[in-house]
Formats: sequence, structure tokens, C-alpha cells
Amino acid sequence: MLTIPWRLLLLVLLLASLLVPTCGAPSNLALVTRVIDGDTIEIAGGQRVRYIGIDTPEVYPQLEPWGLEALAANERLVGGKRVRLERDVTDRDRYGRLLRYVYVDDTFVNAELVRLGLARARAYPPDTKYQHILEQAEREARAAGLGIWAAR
Repeated sequence: MLTIPWRLLLLVLLLASLLVPTCGAPSNLALVTRVIDGDTIEIAGGQRVRYIGIDTPEVYPQLEPWGLEALAANERLVGGKRVRLERDVTDRDRYGRLLRYVYVDDTFVNAELVRLGLARARAYPPDTKYQHILEQAEREARAAGLGIWAAR
């Protein structure tokens, strides 16, 4: 009869538990595979993520002023990077996109786009956890005349 030392068995079980996903719970970490526009990305697995609390100028179906700049900034911030996604109250919008606050390292991407003047703070209740941060960033971008707030 073959006997396995209990320490070896424990080590094998511990390593196996690290490889098994946890009960189908979605991870809050994701790899960005495509930047769709200033406030929407696609992550590994094909899911689309819509940023909570902001609205950027459109690129599709019709190009709006500052749309390409918002897209380019979003690409610089998250393109090809691993991001952390944070849910508020609502999981998905009516189009099936995940609704999330998005972070790269310590950068709060939703707020950074507003701070750069490339997005407006837009409250979509009940998802308003960080709306005060987004609105403050908009006030600062407006005062500085950045991006969409620049005089034309």
C-alpha cells in the first residue's frame, strides 16, 4: 500500500484550491482587450463594460466634438491593461453591458476622464457612490477650461 506523507497531501490540496475558480463568482480584475469609446471597453471574455457616472462625447454612430480625444485618452489609460472593476448597485445596463467604476493601479479612470475635460459627470441613480468625486473633477475641469469646457 502506498502512503502519502500528510504534509505533501496538504500541499497538493492547497495548490489545487488556488487553481479552482471560486464558485463562478466574477473576478473584479480583467484584461482590457478593446477600447470602444471614451466610456466603454471590452474585457477578456468579450463582455463590454460601461463606466458608471460619466458620459463622454460619442464616436459612433456620429462623431461628436472631443469624441476622438476621449477615445484616445481612454486607450492610453486602459488599453491592453489589467483593470480593477468595481460594481455599484446595478450590475448591467439595458444593453447588457457591465456597469463599473474602473481603476488602473491607483488611477480612478472614470474620474480621470472627467478631470481631463473629456467626460461629463452624469448621475444615473441608484449608481451614485462616487458621484461627489466625479462632480468635483468636472468643476475643476470647467474652471480650467479643459477639453469639452474649452472656449470655442
